[in-house]
Amino acid sequence: MPTQAIQAGGDDGHAGSRALLAATVAVAILYGFALVTLGTPPSASETGSQLVVWLGEHSQSVRWFVWAFTVATLPLAIMFALLRRLLPPPHRDVFLIGAVTYLAATAVETWPWAGLALHVDQLEPKTVRAIVDVAIFYGPVLTGTTTTMIAPVTLLALGGRAGLPRWLGVFGAIAFTEQAVETVTIFGSKGFIEPGGAMNLDLGGTLTYGWILAFGLWGGLRGRAQNPVVERAALTIE
Repeated sequence: MPTQAIQAGGDDGHAGSRALLAATVAVAILYGFALVTLGTPPSASETGSQLVVWLGEHSQSVRWFVWAFTVATLPLAIMFALLRRLLPPPHRDVFLIGAVTYLAATAVETWPWAGLALHVDQLEPKTVRAIVDVAIFYGPVLTGTTTTMIAPVTLLALGGRAGLPRWLGVFGAIAFTEQAVETVTIFGSKGFIEPGGAMNLDLGGTLTYGWILAFGLWGGLRGRAQNPVVERAALTIE
């Protein structure tokens, strides 16, 4: 009696993902809009009075910045969830822990900025300086979440595992190394390594966001789920 096996894999087994590609493009647009709208944020060395002036001039920009980051949460969550499927366990779980923490930290980071922009005509310099000091440590502390995301993917890609391209591993190794070194900004106070400064925003931000978007674009175009949902039904023909 011959047996015919029928496989119904669904989209999980297909290479690429339109949903992942769309989410990645949406995140790129929203984050790009947020960063362009905000412009150059104040530095850790500026006085409270200078911060009050900056906020008075950029209050609407800050609100648009917070709005864009808020709207980007959903496509970014979709992006991370779909990227997780491209990794085997336990790498996928480490990546997801880093990604979820990244989302949470980003949301919390926007609260101080939005709060300061709400009543700019009532701001006290010393209070503003203290609140901004809390907000700018988003960059230094975020390195913990970014390295947690990047590390498992990089190890797999450099090892030629999970179908990940080696170039993504090389890119990841560069980004991971920079982010690990960037933890020194926790101890910085001025200049290139000050918290919320050029190392956090210009160098680290560019490398990290570039890697995340590269992973998302590759996954949307070429990625394949590691554990596709497969159901087999055996039909017996007599």
